[in-house]
Amino acid sequence: MSNPTGLRYAPTHEWAKLEGDVVTVGVTAFAVEQLTEPTYLELKPVGTPLNPGDKLGVIESYKSTSDLYAPVAGTIVERNEPLVDDGKRKGDPKPVNDDAFGAGWMVKIRLAPGATLDHLLTAEQYDQQLASEGH
Repeated sequence: MSNPTGLRYAPTHEWAKLEGDVVTVGVTAFAVEQLTEPTYLELKPVGTPLNPGDKLGVIESYKSTSDLYAPVAGTIVERNEPLVDDGKRKGDPKPVNDDAFGAGWMVKIRLAPGATLDHLLTAEQYDQQLASEGH
């Protein structure tokens, strides 16, 4: 499994891409593979402040349910709304399955002052984590 080298990775299988002071966040292809076809996605609303490790949402499939965690400190400034089930409208998380590192992004977080991505894994370190876990 090849993970893009321009991203950083949380041990909990979220990826982060920094552009200016905004971090785009999604789940890795490995996480999607473990879920097997996501069917439901719930995300915290725009404006929610987060610290690394805070729950930012839930993703479900026919196989399991998993919490999603913030990889960085900051505030949600955008959600990938077509994916989200918000109680009024049923979302379609299919892009998470089809393009986890592209159209399947979930939220954008404006970094808190002084926050960085330095604590997150590189692609090589994340691949090593997966290998050490027997994946």
